[in-house]
Amino acid sequence: QVQLVESGGGLVQAGGSLRLSCAASGSIFSFNAMRWYRQAPGKQRGLVAGISRGGRTNYADSVKGRFTISRDNAKNTVYLQMNSLKPEDTAVYYCKADGNFRDYWGQGTEVTVSS
Repeated sequence: QVQLVESGGGLVQAGGSLRLSCAASGSIFSFNAMRWYRQAPGKQRGLVAGISRGGRTNYADSVKGRFTISRDNAKNTVYLQMNSLKPEDTAVYYCKADGNFRDYWGQGTEVTVSS
């Protein structure tokens, strides 16, 4: 059973930065892609960023130029560097691994951006 554990969330002022980490219990290279999602209060969960096994990345328009997703296969960890944070980035951030037969989700880490 694969486990994903997110960390790095917290309270930050607008304009600040945070780096989220998603540590997997197994090899992340075995997954087709790793993704970050977020869910704000009262809203649906939405894709923030993704990175394929080959390193191709994609981002939601709302975070392009501010967020960067990366992966360290040796550490089985995926990161989300978040810069120039805005109050609208406030949400619970979840990590997801796209497997061949099923997807795996972490428990989430909360990010609060104060104005």
